[in-house]
Amino acid sequence: MKILIPILIFALGGVALSQDRKVEFGSAKKTGVSASNVYSKENGFGFEQGANVKCAERSCTSDKPFYFSVAVGEGNYRVTFKFGDRQSSASTVVKAELRRLMLERVDTKPGELVTRDFIVNVRTPVISTGGEVKLKDRERTSEQWAWDEKLTLEFNGARPTINSLEITKVNVPTVFLLGDSTVCDQPGEPYASWGQMITRFFGDKVAIANHAESGESLKSSFGAKRLDKVLSLMRRGDYLLIQYAHNDEKEKGEGVGAFTTYKASLKQFVDAVKKKGGIPILITPMHRRTFDADGKIKNSHGDYPEAVRQVAREEKAALIDLTEMSKDLYEALGKDGSGVLFKEGDGTHHNNYGAYQLAKAIVQSIRDQSLPLAQFLIGGLPKYDPKHPDHFGSFAIPPSPAVTNLKPLGS
Repeated sequence: MKILIPILIFALGGVALSQDRKVEFGSAKKTGVSASNVYSKENGFGFEQGANVKCAERSCTSDKPFYFSVAVGEGNYRVTFKFGDRQSSASTVVKAELRRLMLERVDTKPGELVTRDFIVNVRTPVISTGGEVKLKDRERTSEQWAWDEKLTLEFNGARPTINSLEITKVNVPTVFLLGDSTVCDQPGEPYASWGQMITRFFGDKVAIANHAESGESLKSSFGAKRLDKVLSLMRRGDYLLIQYAHNDEKEKGEGVGAFTTYKASLKQFVDAVKKKGGIPILITPMHRRTFDADGKIKNSHGDYPEAVRQVAREEKAALIDLTEMSKDLYEALGKDGSGVLFKEGDGTHHNNYGAYQLAKAIVQSIRDQSLPLAQFLIGGLPKYDPKHPDHFGSFAIPPSPAVTNLKPLGS
């Protein structure tokens, strides 16, 4: 059942004329959003700073990516768009919040209008059961769009054009993600994670809520109340995808190890989800780019992948073996060729292409195992084999404007 929320239609100059759920772009109507509408907390809507848009009668467009934000509360929202321009063709890619890929490419001919929609999750640090998430400094600065009071949409592509958008709060199942830098919403190019790409493969009956963060282990994530935040929002039938180990394996101390502290913490997460009526899905960590002299991947994770597999068996939880699938992917491209999957000079963190391939591998595992989560995937997805990845030259997801030299935490 849909829960409709009022979204203001704004006049030029930021004066609210009426209550509605639709935002019109262009100058044809007095209530149309124009290029001069810059986001502020007072207005609660507008283009983000730096947007170089031109607005015609019924649309706004640019030859560069731009951002538009609307203030909303925490929750899951259906965002419905109309794309198109009366005079020219357009090609639009849509990302949400921190570069979550939502609509891969929407092409329109001159005079054509096309409607598309997706479900997006918006969150705040406050925990309804008490306290709030302990945010890192970077989550208050370069990653603030993941936690602030607004929904931010990135319009990208060869000629991004937007005609209108409608935002509706919806009551749908949620797929939560917890993990480290290889899962979280990376704020800037050239870094990316599979958690930012997997949104593209799910339809409009489920929301993806990425609560992963760079540098986190099971222990530190629990201490920062990230699990508490997820549990405070989780309802019966929701999912939690859990992928750690990259940082856990670096923790030292008496008794610390894969089959001791790590395994116990992972069981703690799984048990907590089950008590809430949720469905845990465990994911083994993808390999680092560690090749031996024979061109085979060396395991840099020690016993940690096997510890995840053991917990899955013992707790009767679903398992996605990304360790094995990433091995197939990296070795398919070879020691030298596999560099196209990663940020240059980094053997842990991926770029857009690498993150996209890992997301496709996870989606294929969901399908191969006929997990209940598969019902929410979009239809018509071709079968994916990590031993035969998409050709790098055909990969066409455009980079976001935000660029960073700040390396993600963890390695």
